[in-house]
Amino acid sequence: MTNPQNQQAVYTHGHQEAVLRSHRSRTAANSAGYLLPALRPGLRVLDVGCGPGTITADLAELVGPQGTVVAVDTSAEVLEQAAEYVAGRGIGNVDFAVADVHALPYRTAEFDVVHAHQVLQHLADPVAALREMRRVTAPGGVVAARDADYQAMTWYPELPELDAWLDLYRRSARVNGGEPDAGRRLLAWARAAGFTEVTAASSSWTYATPGERLWWGESWADRTTGSGLARAALAEGFADPAELAAIAEGWRRWAVEPDGWFAVLHGEVLARG
Repeated sequence: MTNPQNQQAVYTHGHQEAVLRSHRSRTAANSAGYLLPALRPGLRVLDVGCGPGTITADLAELVGPQGTVVAVDTSAEVLEQAAEYVAGRGIGNVDFAVADVHALPYRTAEFDVVHAHQVLQHLADPVAALREMRRVTAPGGVVAARDADYQAMTWYPELPELDAWLDLYRRSARVNGGEPDAGRRLLAWARAAGFTEVTAASSSWTYATPGERLWWGESWADRTTGSGLARAALAEGFADPAELAAIAEGWRRWAVEPDGWFAVLHGEVLARG
C-alpha cells in the first residue's frame, strides 16, 4: 500500500464498473447544488477529479456557450469515458486532461470556478491540494468542494454486516492515505489552505425507495467484493474473501428490506480569498 505521506495516496474505490456505475448517477443538481447559484454563462471552470463526466457536462451547459470547462482526472481511461459522454450530449465547450491536483498545469488565476466533488477525501494532503486549487482561481472566484463523511452515514435496519462494511471502509481508506470522514473537515482544511472567506454547509443523498435501495445496495455489494476496497482489505488483512462475501450479502439483504433507509451526509464549502 502507498505510504500515507504520499500526496497521491491510493484511490480506495478504484475505477471498476461497479464504481463508475455509481458515479454516473451524479449530476450538478444532486451533487453540486450549493455551487449552482455562483454559476453563470461565460465563466471559466476547472472540474477536478471529474470521473465519468456527468457533473462536468451539467457545469458546461450552465456556463455555456461562451464559458468553458476544463475537466481533469488522474485516469486517462476514465477521461475517455467522460469525453464520450459529454460528446454524446452534444456539448462542445469542455476540454479534458490528465492532471494532478497538487501540481495543476494551469496559470495562476486562470479559472473563475474550481470544483472538486468527492476528491479531497482520497488525498493524504488535502490542504496542499486546496492551496493549488486556490492558486489557479482568479480574484473574486470560488473554490467549491464537497465530500462525504463516512462516520456520519446512517441507515436502517441496523444490520451488523453494514457496521462491518463501515469499519472496513474507514480502515481501508486510511491505510490508503485518505480521510473517509472528510466532510466534517472541509471548513478546517479550507482555512488552513489560506482562504479568508469560507461558507460551509451540508447536504445529503437518501436512498429509501425500492429502486434506490436496490441500486445502492447492489452497487456496494459489488464494490465490497470486486473493487479497490476489496483489494485494500485483503492486502492489509482486514478481511478475508468469506468475510467480504458476507458483507456483500448483508448489503443485498438491506436492499430488499421494505423499510430500508440509508443517508449519506456530505460537507461542502465555497471558499474565496
